[in-house]
This record gives sequence, structure tokens and C-alpha cells, in this order.
Amino acid sequence: MGWPGRLFDMRETLVRMVLLDLAGLGYLLVVPHSTSTPTATQWILAVLAFTVGLAVHRWPVVNLLAQAALLAVAIRLVDDFTINQVGASWALLEITMRAGRPRTIWLSAALLVVVDLTDSVGDPVGQVASGLVGLALEVGVPVLLGLVIRTNRELSRQAVERAVAEQRQHESESRAARADERSAIARELHDVVAHHVASMVLRVGVARHVLTDLDPRVGEVFDDVHGTGTAALAELRRLVAVLRNPDGVRGDAALTAIEPSALPAAIGASVDRARQAGVTVEADLDPAIGSLDAVRGMAVLRLTQEALTNVAKHAGTSALAHLVVAVRDGCVHWEVTDNGRGGVPAGMPAGGGHGITGMRERVEVLGGRLEAGPTDAGWRVRTVLPAVAAASADAPVGSVPREREAPAESPAPEPA
Repeated sequence: MGWPGRLFDMRETLVRMVLLDLAGLGYLLVVPHSTSTPTATQWILAVLAFTVGLAVHRWPVVNLLAQAALLAVAIRLVDDFTINQVGASWALLEITMRAGRPRTIWLSAALLVVVDLTDSVGDPVGQVASGLVGLALEVGVPVLLGLVIRTNRELSRQAVERAVAEQRQHESESRAARADERSAIARELHDVVAHHVASMVLRVGVARHVLTDLDPRVGEVFDDVHGTGTAALAELRRLVAVLRNPDGVRGDAALTAIEPSALPAAIGASVDRARQAGVTVEADLDPAIGSLDAVRGMAVLRLTQEALTNVAKHAGTSALAHLVVAVRDGCVHWEVTDNGRGGVPAGMPAGGGHGITGMRERVEVLGGRLEAGPTDAGWRVRTVLPAVAAASADAPVGSVPREREAPAESPAPEPA
């Protein structure tokens, strides 16, 4: 808002009165007068008008009554009562800008008209005509200017309200669109993905019971596949519940976090599954990870699962992977490297998923940066999660990954 707008802002009444009083003093001291210098009576009435204006600037009706009374006295006692006329007109302007009811404005204008007309009573017709012209300036201009300011202020308020209403409507429409998208995704997950996963789990269970004379190692593989599929199905069902009703399951910590004390065991289980798939994994886990907060703990677990899945998928089951999770100065240092010398197992789907993208998004939400790229011996993915997790919309992204991704957000690696 520029200075003209602030000058007529409802909160700046004191500033306006100070400027008006300074202008009145300038008129009395600097402007030459046709007759003589201001008299003592004129000074007294002017000072009273200045003082009253400053003292009651927060109460425009009281100010108008006082200024009108001073004007009525000045008309009877002094020849030049310009200061009191301006004071009364300004008080009328303040009422017009700030009055809560139009009736107050018109009653105040009528009062000032009556006071001004007392100067023309009994005078010749020409002076009455000049008095009417002066009355238009003293009463009409303040009322007109006040109504213009009042209307502009009301239009501005209505514009702000419309903008707020449009913003709320836009947000409501966006929420509705997101809800429709979530419902569509939930239907697809339930009708297609979850159905097929449930079918696979059922068939593995049937095969495990039908084929009784199995090698113990094959039985372990069946059990692992059955357990992994069951866990994946449970995760899918909870994800469908979240998509259909996010508010209804917001308190389910299993969807967004993990108990800190359970993190080492969960990472160990992921490492064991990768080893069962044939990948040699060397894990260097800092005992301090058991004291991480739940959100960063879940991020470390998901990153580990995704990275080890990528090792089995792209470097091969005979690869050597090295996992490092350390906590230093409150920051979590996480890294997975592999030698990249293994061959891709038969039947493994081709690359082109969104695993690295999902890992990067998860890291950036926590204020970190994911680095993924080739090394002299193979491939490396690493990041540092800050001590205070904070979203960073402009966090720099890591290097461009090669075609080496697994399905994002998988609940557990399933390379076998």
C-alpha cells in the first residue's frame, strides 16, 4: 500500500490529524492575511480545534460535535474562521469514511449545514448564494470524498473475500480430484495387483503342501516366497485402505514409520532375504540406528530394501554388496555398493522402473540428497539424512542413474 492509501487507512487517524494540525499552523503563521495578523481569539479557537482533533481522533462523532461547536463560536467572534471550517469539514470526512451506519453520515452532514447556514442568516441574497457555494465545498466535498474512499475500501474487501473463496474452491476441487485418483488407484490395486498376489500366495501354499518329498533347501525357498507374498499382500491391503480413506488410517504407524528399536532387526531381515536370493551382503550397521526417529528409520529400511533388490536384479545373484549405515553427529550416513560382476538371473524383469526415483523422492522429503551412479568396480547408492528432517523443494538431485531400478516402495526384496 502506497502512502496515499495509508493516509486514508482507518488505522492512521492520528497521522491524518497531525498533518492537518501542521497545515493549520502553517496557515496561521505563513500564509499572508488580507486584513491583519490572526487575533488572540482566532488563535485560541484554532488551538482548541487542534487539541480536540488530536485528543478524540479515535471517536469521529465526538470530534465532529466539538468542531461544529467551535465553528459556531468562531462565526460569531472572528472574521476569519477558516481553521474551524476545515476542522469541522475534516471531522465530517472521518465520519463518512468510518461510520458504521449511513444514518450517522447524513445526520452529521445536516448538523454541519445548520452551523454553516448561521453565517448567512440576515445577509443579502448575494452573500447567501456565496454561502451556499461555500457550503457545497465544506459539506459536499468531504461527504463525496469519504463515500468514494468508503466504496473503494469495500470493493477491495470484497475482492479479497472473492480471492479467498476462489482459493478455497480450488483447493476443494483439487482435493476432490486427488480423492478420485486415489480411488481409481485403489481399485486397480485391489482388483488387479492384490488379486494376483493373493493367487500366487495361495498357489505357493498349495504347492508346499502337495509336494511333500522336497529338498529342504527348496522347502525354505517355498516358505520364503510364501512369507514374502503374504507380507506384500498385507501391505497392499493397508495401502488400499490408505488410498480410499487417508484420514481413517492416519494413526497407523506401520504405514509411515517403524519402531526405532525394531529397525536393526528389520534391516537384518532384509539382508537375510538378499542372501537367500544368492547375493553376498556385507552389512556394517551402527548400533546407534536403534535410537533413530521413526520417520528416518523407515526411510533407511526402505532404502536398504530397494538397493538390495536392485543389486540382485541388475548385478546378479552372485554379486557382492556392501551395506553401511552409520550415525554421526545426528546424521544418518547410508550407502550400498556392489561389484557389479554377477549376471542377471534368468526370468528377472528388465529395468525401467521407478525405484531410484522413489528413493530420491523419499530422501529429498527428509532434506537429504541421493547420489546414485557407477563406480570403478560396480554401482553405488548413498545419501546423508540430516539430523533435523525437513522438506527441501530445491534440494539438488544426484547423478543420473543407469537403467537399474526395481518397483518403487516394495515392502521387501523379492529377487528369487
